Amino acid sequence: MSDTHKPLNFLEQIVEEDLKNGLPQNKLRFRFPPEPNGYLHIGHTKAIGISFGLGETYNAPVNLRFDDTNPTKEDQEYVDAIKEDITWLGYQWDKELYSSDYFEQLHVWALEMIKDGKAYVDSQSSEAMAVQKGTPTQPGVDGPFRNRSVEENLALFNQMKNGEFKAGTHVLRAKIDMKHVNMLMRDPLMYRILHADHHRTGSTWCIYPMYDWTHGESDYLEQVSHSLCSLEFKPHRDLYDWFKTMVSNYTKESLPIIPKQREFARLNLSYTIMSKRKLLKLVEDNIVSGWDDPRMPTISGLRRRGYTPTSIRKFIDTVGVAKRDNIIDVSLLEFCVREDLNKKAARIMAVLDPVKLVIKNYPKEKEEWLEAENNPEDETSGSRTVPFSKDLYIERDDFKEDANSKYFRLSLGKEVRLKNAFIIKAESVVKDASGKILEIHCSYDPKSLSGSGTPESLRKVKGTLHWVSIAHAIEAEVREYDRLFVHAEPDNQTENFLTFVNPKSLNVRKAFIEPHIKNASIGEQFQFQRIGYFNLDKDTSEHNLVFNKTVGLRDTWVKQAPKQTPNQSKPNPTQQSQRKPIDVIKQLGKKYTNLPEEKQLKVKTEIQALAKDVSYEDLEPLFNTAAKKVGTRIATVITLNELLKNGLKRTEQIDIFVATAKSDDHPLLNEEASRI
Repeated sequence: MSDTHKPLNFLEQIVEEDLKNGLPQNKLRFRFPPEPNGYLHIGHTKAIGISFGLGETYNAPVNLRFDDTNPTKEDQEYVDAIKEDITWLGYQWDKELYSSDYFEQLHVWALEMIKDGKAYVDSQSSEAMAVQKGTPTQPGVDGPFRNRSVEENLALFNQMKNGEFKAGTHVLRAKIDMKHVNMLMRDPLMYRILHADHHRTGSTWCIYPMYDWTHGESDYLEQVSHSLCSLEFKPHRDLYDWFKTMVSNYTKESLPIIPKQREFARLNLSYTIMSKRKLLKLVEDNIVSGWDDPRMPTISGLRRRGYTPTSIRKFIDTVGVAKRDNIIDVSLLEFCVREDLNKKAARIMAVLDPVKLVIKNYPKEKEEWLEAENNPEDETSGSRTVPFSKDLYIERDDFKEDANSKYFRLSLGKEVRLKNAFIIKAESVVKDASGKILEIHCSYDPKSLSGSGTPESLRKVKGTLHWVSIAHAIEAEVREYDRLFVHAEPDNQTENFLTFVNPKSLNVRKAFIEPHIKNASIGEQFQFQRIGYFNLDKDTSEHNLVFNKTVGLRDTWVKQAPKQTPNQSKPNPTQQSQRKPIDVIKQLGKKYTNLPEEKQLKVKTEIQALAKDVSYEDLEPLFNTAAKKVGTRIATVITLNELLKNGLKRTEQIDIFVATAKSDDHPLLNEEASRI
């Protein structure tokens, strides 16, 4: 193992046990076997991560095999997209293979099984076979064609292969046990007639092998040591092993490795569906623009939205490998991309809901270019210059005529700092006939330029706002995405899943962005300061920049309460309303260090959301928390970081607290403090 300190998951334990029992390490081989009938989605990334991850851990080859046994559903388009997605995630397969490579060998083995009395041609209708197969509580019965002679079966199967019968008239079935407790073992289908061209073999075949017959035998031919699949295939393991036993009798000497199938819990994500059939329905009904629509859970959709390979791999690693199905909160995936982009994305100023700000004492013809840091998380990112002028845009939500003491943005008679620029004071407003504010008139302190070192520049003001110069701003189209479904489990309801499609999942608006943005390239990612992370979409043209919103700076869904179930007691509304955000943060921090990583990430997201309702006066007393209460101190650091991002000015007390946290021996506290 490459990491001896990380506990082994149960699949790694299985591999380790097999190595101990004599399996040579150079015989380890894994595979990822997608069917090319759609685009890969986030659920597939778990299977990809498990197989390719084991390959990396044990320095073992991993095959990419396309299980292409249904020519009516599969297409080269999907093959190419799957390869692109896996490569983008950062994985490299050993061999690119196709189940269709083995059609000839599978046919040879089928003939051997017919000769051995282990397979027969059935001529019943599909309805008759379903009745004859029984139910989970009732055994099946032998069909009228089960005891055909070997000669008749061989002749019929040959006619099937030669295209002499219509689809649906005959099938080849394995002869196992019609009374078996596992219904999949009641003489399963091996071949059906399909008069359809295959995307690779053309019109060579008009009989096509069924998945269960093809899958395990492809593993065996490739000498895969461990066939890893999701839990829904666990009932198929009996059949997988039975077919292996049959064919290994024909080739035991040349193919000594017998693959072992083991199952893991599939990845289910809240507010998401994972069925390729249902995702196709969204595309066909024009609910989304295509497989790579940024609202889709496909890898291509996530990539277009701005998700990174690092964030997706981190998400899969955090979720881990389990034996039981569960639903992972989509906010964990969002947290992972937010953390990754915070380190990588260049900062830039953009205004999405503009109101005009006029600096009355700034010369009309004057403009100056001010220095701005590209990314405070990356010392190598450098800086850029931003134009400043008399007329600016700020966000409409960043101004209130009258505001209480906890409002740190701009209001009449109060001061804020314009980021990378000057301190301003709002003095008056201009409104239209309906009372809507059209302009905010203010004055600025010309000696207060950020970073100039003057006494005026060091003055403490509570709020910092982003802005753009109207004369220099670049107009752009911004596409803001919400969750595609309004229900956390749209696929587990009695209603049709389309009932829960979110009609407000896409909001297109105009933005005004600082001119540095005109140098952006397709796919490039940015943090629109104080708003969220965005990337330049492929729909961009020479005259129209288009940005997709990847994720906000904070989880806006985190405070939405889950739907009550009959067994859940409802909280006392009076008690709930009395809890202050700072008290909830303290409570969340108490057990923070004892939580598994997945829950730590979720709790951190909750703290970040609560922080927006916390004042510095609420937080400062926690600076004196006892050293042994590490969880509370971590929660304090996380909250402080959010306040600083929202314009809180650093004080001597803050600097002392942060320095103390950075020098602490606890790695989690040290890591969070280092983010400030």
